[in-house]
Amino acid sequence: MDAKTCLQKLQYVGVLAFATVDADGAPQVRNISAIHYEPDAIYFFTARGKDFCRELLADGRVQILGYTRYKEMIRLSAKAEPVPDEAQQKWIRTIFEEQPYLSNVYPGDTREIGIVFVIRDARIEYFNLGVRPIFRESYSVGSGHVTMQGYQITDACIGCGTCAEHCPQACIEPGEPFRIHQEHCLHCGNCFEHCPVSAIKKRGEE
Repeated sequence: MDAKTCLQKLQYVGVLAFATVDADGAPQVRNISAIHYEPDAIYFFTARGKDFCRELLADGRVQILGYTRYKEMIRLSAKAEPVPDEAQQKWIRTIFEEQPYLSNVYPGDTREIGIVFVIRDARIEYFNLGVRPIFRESYSVGSGHVTMQGYQITDACIGCGTCAEHCPQACIEPGEPFRIHQEHCLHCGNCFEHCPVSAIKKRGEE
């Protein structure tokens, strides 16, 4: 699995959930299908009068979620930017050619109310619940930054094995200290809650 394959899977899903935050700090989710995929970017169309557009212009941060029939979750976190004015018509034409239904939604010149945004830098999280043990990894697109998530076992580990006993995916192996296989970790925190000596910490935290 890699970032390119994840983008291809999102394309197969078709309709994706786009999450933003409104001016009051409340989460907002929309289903978007007016999307064009490039190997290193995602372009999508919306109307300038929509709240979705206002939220993107005000902040730009967006999280995109796709879920496949094989129980694969693909989540993309990024900042969307408006395509430069001189390139807007090119990408509007491209998206309308690929998505013929849009001509029914915005017939004729009414498509001019639209605006195309682009995402070039992103973090992608891939999470497959359809296999055992589960599988997860993170990838970057462009200059997107992958952040550490989940848990790690520190040198305070006493080797008692309590964490392994409580891991629902059996992804903790003995060692000095015990070790979590991050690609199979649910991030559920069961090991963290049961460790008798608090040797397990959130990754990325002191």
